[in-house]
Amino acid sequence: MNLSAVDLSPVPAGGTATDAFANTVAAAEQAERLGFSRFWVAEHHGMTDTIAGTTPEVLLGNLAAETESIRLGSGAVLLNHYSPFKVAEQFGTLDALAPGRIDAGLGRANNSPAADRALQTSRRVQNPDEDHAEKLEAVVNHLYDDFPDDHPYSELGIPRSDQAPPVPWALGSSPSSAAIAGRLGLPYCFAAFIRPQLATRSFERYREGFEASELAGGVDEPQGIVALNAVCAATDEEAARLRAVAEATYKRMQRGVVGTRPSIEEALDELGGVPDPTPATLDDGEWPRAISGSPETLAGLLDQLTDRVGVDEVMIQHVTGTHEQALRSHELVAEGVGVA
Repeated sequence: MNLSAVDLSPVPAGGTATDAFANTVAAAEQAERLGFSRFWVAEHHGMTDTIAGTTPEVLLGNLAAETESIRLGSGAVLLNHYSPFKVAEQFGTLDALAPGRIDAGLGRANNSPAADRALQTSRRVQNPDEDHAEKLEAVVNHLYDDFPDDHPYSELGIPRSDQAPPVPWALGSSPSSAAIAGRLGLPYCFAAFIRPQLATRSFERYREGFEASELAGGVDEPQGIVALNAVCAATDEEAARLRAVAEATYKRMQRGVVGTRPSIEEALDELGGVPDPTPATLDDGEWPRAISGSPETLAGLLDQLTDRVGVDEVMIQHVTGTHEQALRSHELVAEGVGVA
């Protein structure tokens, strides 16, 4: 199994975005040492008191300077906010800074009405799926200089290295995004930490509708990653205690409190105690929003969930109380999976 990570750049208690980005750099350096395949960073808006990751294309430039071999990417650039040409220019620049190891993770999402207005993003798109598919295709054509000679953009170039261009990934959390990825013949990453109940159906839609890509940056066969909220500790019981932060964060979101992250003590108080450990064997159809366990238990859980959707790569999102706990979790899960 290949192991990767996505980082949201959470702002530590009493800290600033400077501290958050320093922690992200440290996490990327550790992921490279541990043998992770990729390290992606996210885009969120309007939550900067707690999540500093608003601009992955900027942060990735710094990560490129601090790493040597690990693949770097976005999880995701939200394409509905931007011009495909500008996005391609950004990823072409990143490729020039880290030749042959850039992933262009492309998704879409609505933010708060105020953030969408500030980003000049319309929520009244007549056909959102077609709009998104067209933008994905345009980014790929810019990245691979693959517009027809008579196309208005055929003479537009982007910065690039002399290595392989950035690899485009379609990201999503629904069957509709999976269908778009399959129709375009692009690699697909599903965010199971958002809608775990749709993971199996989404990968089924991806494979059922997959067409060998006519895009220069596409693939001939389905290729997927499943992204999970997972935390690892020395024992199942300690891992469940750390998972309390993710559980309480989700309950806050259900109450409309978005973008906050409690400490472990606050989480345990809000939940009324330590959550039960994640069972070592999940029932058919059971897919928790967050999982936890010792290295052995978590490795078994990752095997079950990747087998269920037919992929051989898992991407870990950690929602933990502190940066140090996140780093230790990554170290232990790498040990359990056997990539270290």
